[in-house]
Amino acid sequence: MPDSLPADSVGIVTPQSYHFDTPIELACGQTLESYDLVVETYGELNDDASNAVLICHALSGHHHAAGYHSMEDRKPGWWDSCIGPGKPIDTDRFFVVSLNNLGGCHGSTGPNSLNPATNKPYGPDFPVITVGDWVKSQSLLADRLGIQCWAAVVGGSLGGMQALQWSLDYPDRLRHSVVIASTPRLTAQNIAFNEVARQAITSDREFHDGRYYDFNIVPRRGLMLARMVGHITYLSDASMGEKFGRELREEAYKFGYDAEFQVESYLRYQGERFSESFDANTYLLMTRALDYFDPAYDHGGDLSRAIARASCEFLVLSFSTDWRFAPERSEELVNAMISARKKVSYAEIDAPWGHDAFLIPTPRYTDVFTAYMDRVAREVGA
Repeated sequence: MPDSLPADSVGIVTPQSYHFDTPIELACGQTLESYDLVVETYGELNDDASNAVLICHALSGHHHAAGYHSMEDRKPGWWDSCIGPGKPIDTDRFFVVSLNNLGGCHGSTGPNSLNPATNKPYGPDFPVITVGDWVKSQSLLADRLGIQCWAAVVGGSLGGMQALQWSLDYPDRLRHSVVIASTPRLTAQNIAFNEVARQAITSDREFHDGRYYDFNIVPRRGLMLARMVGHITYLSDASMGEKFGRELREEAYKFGYDAEFQVESYLRYQGERFSESFDANTYLLMTRALDYFDPAYDHGGDLSRAIARASCEFLVLSFSTDWRFAPERSEELVNAMISARKKVSYAEIDAPWGHDAFLIPTPRYTDVFTAYMDRVAREVGA
């Protein structure tokens, strides 16, 4: 880490934990009597609390979206490329709120938290969470922070689903919904990928039906395999080919099953690193939340009827090589918005990196995102 931070960084940030004693009723029929949410904020809230932007994280994300936790940090927050002074989400103009969702494993109440009823980790007893549950908990967080209406709710991938759900569940509490690299519902293929990942975890002999905490172990191999499967779907064939091709780690074939190709080594590294930082029960929970998301479900499959409740404006962005949440899914969403007579801006960004492109600051992506957020800032006088 250099002696000074980049000029466009939000700098050193400290997470905060908010405790909620009011029970929250969940879509599954269960209730959490109390819970904690871990949050980071960047920028300053203006006098009328009109410049607040909520960041919703994707499956493996968390509250640390921008800046650094210390001068020794070598890696900034997961969306540091888009949050900070002069960046698309400009912290000189916006007050930015990023949280670790309920059910997460980075400080918010989740499967690895102590269940007050047993004084042991919840494990598999933690209730199944939906995107709607997350949005409900986020609305209660907004109340705590004194934010009646978000200038924008922004998210990529699973975060984009939350941004969309916000517009439907609390239409009077956001001005803009920014849905990036997302979808109004998973395809059967996507659900299948999630199920393979879950099976990789649950079939690990160290999973112990989700009670691995009792044995002080982690189903590391299962998590590793789940991440490897997921990571393949986040990249495009072109980006993998450009980065690795068919390069061998050494010059000759070994005629064995160790990692001989560079791409094999990369996937194993990604899987091993993920298994050291993420909770297996949280992975199961969040992939199921992805599966269940379908705003049109209660409207006879009619997405435009579901979106009719929204009153905000929308920005929808997709990426040309994203085959996990393909541009066609974003176009389906945009067409439903148009049918429901909503104000929507849409761009498909030509980028070679697949689903992960929403994390990479390509010029057109940055320009479109910045132009839209600049308009949002002007509307609230920021």
